[in-house]
Amino acid sequence: MKKHTFVAAALLVGAALAVGPQAFAADKIKIGLSQGTMNHPWRVAMVDRNKEYADKNLPDVEVIVTDGQNDSSKQVSDVESLMAQGINVLLISPLTEDALTPAVAEAMAAGIKVVTMDRKVNTDVTSHVGAENKPIGVMAGKFLVDKLGNKGNVIELQGTGGASATVDRHNGFYEALKGTGLKVIASQNCDYLRENALKFMEDQLQRFGPGEIQAVFAHNDEMALGAVQALEAAGRLNDVKVVGIDGQNTAFEAVKAGKMAATFIYPFVAPEGIQTAYKIAKGEKVEKEIILPGKLVDSSNVDEMLGKGF
Repeated sequence: MKKHTFVAAALLVGAALAVGPQAFAADKIKIGLSQGTMNHPWRVAMVDRNKEYADKNLPDVEVIVTDGQNDSSKQVSDVESLMAQGINVLLISPLTEDALTPAVAEAMAAGIKVVTMDRKVNTDVTSHVGAENKPIGVMAGKFLVDKLGNKGNVIELQGTGGASATVDRHNGFYEALKGTGLKVIASQNCDYLRENALKFMEDQLQRFGPGEIQAVFAHNDEMALGAVQALEAAGRLNDVKVVGIDGQNTAFEAVKAGKMAATFIYPFVAPEGIQTAYKIAKGEKVEKEIILPGKLVDSSNVDEMLGKGF
């Protein structure tokens, strides 16, 4: 009997050990990180830095990452999949406002807390974390008005059509140009991609001759660098001031080399995104909107910023 009792006890201990890790895993806070696209460095940095922070500092958190692959319908499916996996918080940077609004509304209705990063949706969320896009657009406009002496023609390289960042950066820029001598002579959505901006800029350099373009305002640094490439190849870079947004290291280097007039740092919401989601999951109160500051980087301060981008 004693032998049988010992064996039974051993089996019970073994069973407890077997289910222990699973029980621990089940107790973990699940945060679903839905990225709209991973097609350029700023968005990769957003995902990687938030994930790294959680891995190093939040042992009770499991982060499940999805990539919408620049396709709104794919990101909607990603959100539905994350909800099915029992996430506690949805941390999302939506590709476009309208397409992701129903999915986010569904998550909120299901009792899942939602934190939007950078881009917004047209429905209530628990918290939004990001910089303000419109003021950065205004700053970019005022910078060019000053640098061009209140006169000149500008090419605008817009981001993804329908994205809140694109709308706000565009509107802010136009607000700054209103009543000035600067005029936008061509504008197109280049989807925040360098290759798209390069192609569009090449076309505009064929359309407008030397002396007809004084500046390029790009909604991100990748597109600004595409414009630099096209202008440099055409031998016209010295005559055009190129301004970008984001604050990646290659843009800082371009400013230092005199190839870009300026860039505006737009924080990639890390680790602030995961920190906010964790506080919410733990029942802490957070602000409805957490605004991260931007910053102008030009020839006057670029030295202190070199190597500090992403």
